[in-house]
Amino acid sequence: MSVSVFEHPILSGLLGDEPIAAQFALSAEITAMLRFETALAVAEEEAGAIPKGAAAAIATACNTLKPDIAALRDATARDGVSVPELVRQLRAMLNPDLAAHVHFAATSQDVIDTALVLRLEIVLEEIRQPMDALVALLDTVDARFGNRELMAHTRMQRAVPIKVSDKLSSWREPLVEMRDALGRLQKTVLRLQFGGAAGTLDRLGDKKAIVSARLAKEVGLADRGCWHTNRTPFAELAGWLSQLTGVLGKIGQDIALMAQNEVGGTSSALAHKQNPVAAEILVTLARFNAAVVSGMHSALVHENERSGSAWTLEWMLLPQMVVAAGCALSTATRLVGSIEDLSAETNSGPNP
Repeated sequence: MSVSVFEHPILSGLLGDEPIAAQFALSAEITAMLRFETALAVAEEEAGAIPKGAAAAIATACNTLKPDIAALRDATARDGVSVPELVRQLRAMLNPDLAAHVHFAATSQDVIDTALVLRLEIVLEEIRQPMDALVALLDTVDARFGNRELMAHTRMQRAVPIKVSDKLSSWREPLVEMRDALGRLQKTVLRLQFGGAAGTLDRLGDKKAIVSARLAKEVGLADRGCWHTNRTPFAELAGWLSQLTGVLGKIGQDIALMAQNEVGGTSSALAHKQNPVAAEILVTLARFNAAVVSGMHSALVHENERSGSAWTLEWMLLPQMVVAAGCALSTATRLVGSIEDLSAETNSGPNP
């Protein structure tokens, strides 16, 4: 069993997204954290902040480390983060004269935030692709059925006849807007976190700008300064995720309200009916992200130069929102791809 439905051994088949969830697995997190430590050593050696040869030794340690997960778990319960223990394990693999140069001038938040961003970079690309596919599918449905008539409903009452294209446009256009917004969002979110203990990189002295720029280049992220307490990039991401699932939820809600012989599905109790499970899941995921996004806005309140409580809240909420969005996209694509007919004949039942 699992506390999260997104990782539940059974419910994840309905609500999960394995490729996206994999980016939040422990192995992916540790890999990204070690990538940061390797890149940091390279940047600092080039700037003369650590001695020659240290970067190669640190990189070897990062590449060969087999983390003691139990020790990481116990240390996190004590320290609130896993980085100090991970660094301790790395240093234990090095000669004493090099060990002190691991993680030099960085703080735990630099490692954890950057590691998350590196994985979000992969996730956002994985989200973009099904968005493109879904838009293309809607265009295909429009080409097949767009000129047919449907009955419009306003406030759940029959209104006037419209074209199928009109209905599809109300699904497609917001999705295109969300896809366009994703490009701007990536520029906001995909940034290096590097500030040291209090965000000033004081231990690097006059080398801090050089090291930061080189580190950003090494990990392929933008160098826009420290954002330890400026959590607006993640809040903006959460808002976008909630809007995306809301747009997809509208598709699900419409299809659930339309005649069910145009969508697939089964019911264990009512085998003679077609049960719009996928459409209902889109509505559920939209409501889930709408509820959770407020927590990400609460996490904007970071006290002083670095926070523990607000930061930890992000860890609890953001991964679930991302997986929910991924699941909603795959579900919507499957649902729209299963449409066999859209016309007045499939949506003209009497008013209740």
